[in-house]
Amino acid sequence: MSYQRILTVQDISCLGQCSLTAALPILSACGFETCILPSALLSTHTGGFSGYTFRDLTDDIPRIRQHWQKEGIRFDAVYTGYLAGARQIDEVLDLIGALLAPGGMVAVDPAMADHGRLYAGFDEAFAAAMKKLCAAADIILPNITEACFLTGVPYRETYDPAYIDRILKKLTEIGAKTVILTGVSYHPSTTGVAVSEKGRRFYYAHKRIDRICHGTGDIYASAFIGAYLNGKPAPEAAKIAAEYTVRCIENTLDDPDHWYGVKFEPALGDLIRAVR
Repeated sequence: MSYQRILTVQDISCLGQCSLTAALPILSACGFETCILPSALLSTHTGGFSGYTFRDLTDDIPRIRQHWQKEGIRFDAVYTGYLAGARQIDEVLDLIGALLAPGGMVAVDPAMADHGRLYAGFDEAFAAAMKKLCAAADIILPNITEACFLTGVPYRETYDPAYIDRILKKLTEIGAKTVILTGVSYHPSTTGVAVSEKGRRFYYAHKRIDRICHGTGDIYASAFIGAYLNGKPAPEAAKIAAEYTVRCIENTLDDPDHWYGVKFEPALGDLIRAVR
């Protein structure tokens, strides 16, 4: 594997073990030069905290892009997570067009919703803009709620494989070559990930841990990309990322004071061994 340069565009939540504070160490541990472009700066993430600060950094993106263009900088992959608004999505699309190396990969985690609802501050117009970004991606990694907002499929708490197949088909029609659909559960004791790639479907289930954990979507997406860019096929990368995320949650179960995230750092050695 060559030494690849990855750009990840998402927010910095100064405390919370999510977004860039998770993506940067995870991708670096997987062996990549990991460059960051913050979409916003928050004192903490928005799950469970009140009174947090939020600074939208959209206006900085074109100036950063122009500087990188002047320096001749290119990226082998661009991976996006939480973005601050619809206007920022357009700036990210411009950035991809200007700075992605020939043959480079675009991965989009459309971080905008969960449990049937959009995150605070987002609306249907943002979801429509996110659909444009997903159409430009090689890989998208939505959860079921995000997939429903992207496709117009009504959200359901319970479903069967036919419902998931319908969502996967509609996500593929948006334009992404590979779809990694997370949080797919057919049984109360398990959850898992469904993969659609080149007309083939795969499903991997693992045990469900009965705890709400912030940041695990970011950890999963970063671990998947780390495994995938190390040459693992999408189904294997999906399994590696799921097992790593479960291990991170297990590391946190005996610490009720650590409710705001999961202890992913002690398990990085396991991820490194899995991707190598």
